[in-house]
Amino acid sequence: MLSWTVPLGGAGEEEGIVGYELRALMADKVVLAAVTADLEQARIVPLRHEMALVPMTDALFDAVSDGSTAGALGFCFLPGGFERVLAAWSSTGPIAYVEAEYFGGVGTQRAAVWAQGALAFGPFASEPRERTSRQVSPVSRALRLLGVVADCGLDEFDSVGLQRHRRLVDWA
Repeated sequence: MLSWTVPLGGAGEEEGIVGYELRALMADKVVLAAVTADLEQARIVPLRHEMALVPMTDALFDAVSDGSTAGALGFCFLPGGFERVLAAWSSTGPIAYVEAEYFGGVGTQRAAVWAQGALAFGPFASEPRERTSRQVSPVSRALRLLGVVADCGLDEFDSVGLQRHRRLVDWA
């Protein structure tokens, strides 16, 4: 079950219209700590189920981009050449890159998982749609592939706590 529920009526938002954005690396917290140890721009944010995320901030984007065009694999914000870095990092453990953007309950997600030095799964993508779809979301699918088992009554997205913040800057 997709779960895009977030509190309504936040500061600066019209009542009932909610936005959500996420661009991040996700993996086991030990894996993310190891692979980003030399990147001062990487902020590791702990999640539930021993997972963590690193938001793809502008500073991190600039630090990891090789200068080529961003947008590989159909992602909007994947830094140029970063898919090769993710492949290398995945020899430490599986790692996902995810993007999600919603406004007023309609939006898209895209996710891919690298493991054992290569792109292993995806990218998975959702088309713009209402949040009531019963289809497993790309982010939840990636989390499953990273080993997350959803809590009773929740999907993997909510089980790890991704509903905690609506904006990328709030994760950073």
